[in-house]
Amino acid sequence: MEVFHGSPLKAPAVEIVDLSSEHSVDDDKREIERDDASSPETDIGEDDDHLSLYEDMLDMQAPSDWEDEPTDLCPVEESFVFRKRLRLVGEDQFITETIEAGTITAKKLCTAFGIRPPPFLEGQPDYKYFPLLGLGITRELSKRVKLPQYNTIEDAVRLLQKSKNIVVLTGAGISTSLGIPDFRSKETGLYSQLEHLGLSDPQEVFDISIFREDPSIFYSVAKDILPSTRKFSPTHAFIKLLQDKDKLLTNFTQNIDNLESYAGILPEKLIQCHGSFATATCVECGYRVRCEEIYKDLKAGRVARCDRCIRSLRVKPFGIKRKRSTNGLSTSKKKRQSYEDSTDDEDYDVAVAGVMKPDITFFGEDLPATFHDRLTKHDKDLVDLVLVIGTSLKVAPVSEVSGFLPPETPQIYISREPCQHVDFDIDMLGECDTIVTELCRRAGWDLKHEMIRKDDISVQLHEGYESRYSFRIGTA
Repeated sequence: MEVFHGSPLKAPAVEIVDLSSEHSVDDDKREIERDDASSPETDIGEDDDHLSLYEDMLDMQAPSDWEDEPTDLCPVEESFVFRKRLRLVGEDQFITETIEAGTITAKKLCTAFGIRPPPFLEGQPDYKYFPLLGLGITRELSKRVKLPQYNTIEDAVRLLQKSKNIVVLTGAGISTSLGIPDFRSKETGLYSQLEHLGLSDPQEVFDISIFREDPSIFYSVAKDILPSTRKFSPTHAFIKLLQDKDKLLTNFTQNIDNLESYAGILPEKLIQCHGSFATATCVECGYRVRCEEIYKDLKAGRVARCDRCIRSLRVKPFGIKRKRSTNGLSTSKKKRQSYEDSTDDEDYDVAVAGVMKPDITFFGEDLPATFHDRLTKHDKDLVDLVLVIGTSLKVAPVSEVSGFLPPETPQIYISREPCQHVDFDIDMLGECDTIVTELCRRAGWDLKHEMIRKDDISVQLHEGYESRYSFRIGTA
């Protein structure tokens, strides 16, 4: 299982950040400087407190995709040799042959495991890189190993045909054909569209601490992420087809658009890992409503208040001045734009009414208990095939599902871009709708959807790979 010490399956949602980001660099540097008791003899991979300093800084890109590559970068071929050797001889012997033998520096060896040396360690003694290297080695050893017997499109089709308990893990990529943006595409993704807010990181829109401090930030962009359609994509229809064929064990979705439900996925087959816009809950009193009841506020960019709180306030004796509630909002942090109504009457009646929060999982919030329970107490012992569709697996703990399931279970990846940090058995790259349409055609399944095109679909094997394919509409 892929190990991030702070991100077990029951941990709150957290973004797995790129090591090259500026996140907490100054704080981390000061923490390193305070740790002067460290010595060159520090064991690699055994100091959990030290390792935790780096756990959110692991680079989830292949070194070939890094911008401004480090000057001391381990070549791809050499990196492969190091990884293979590590698995063959184990961690202790590997360290003896490399670091202790002086054949390579810890700094350079970090890059062999996909870890970019952080700027705050530049110029530091090599032993300062030991904790980071130890974390990289731990991650490598805990990675799922590709099953060599599954490589071709025909293998994938046979797996679909014979499997009876398929776990499908989906992300935003299964909805983009409907005009719903994903989160991380450089030009069209939601995060790139939110840069105008002036936040240090667009992901702060979905940070629970920011929401508690100033919910108007989320409400100002809610209309852009609010599901505007109940129409579902061919990929949703494909998952429904698996259910109809009695092959779907569970659909774990990271999407908050609730389109799986509209496609007909049964509630007992669906785990909405990050919640959905189906309902909203008052952060003050816990009153829950259908999200349609606050749609007007969401579409207007206006913070929705709890009707029950408001009714409660209005029946209290008149003339008793009530203290404005902060709903747990911090007053010590930098003041953000005001979201409170300004009139005296509204100040009196609405000031302590709780804010309505759509029941989507923000960064820093726990995932629904059903996510962990379904995975560990049900699916783990039954699953016979894993399909990961339309997600880059960048958000923990959902990103760890693939590594948590039995290593002998075949896994297929379907998305626009390859996932660099998980070794799937077969990678199928392209538009999700196009790929599932072709798989169904080859399996002899009748996938029906108005958006399915009748054009030929070309499939090409990626040069240098034995199990990675590109799918596109039209002939090659």
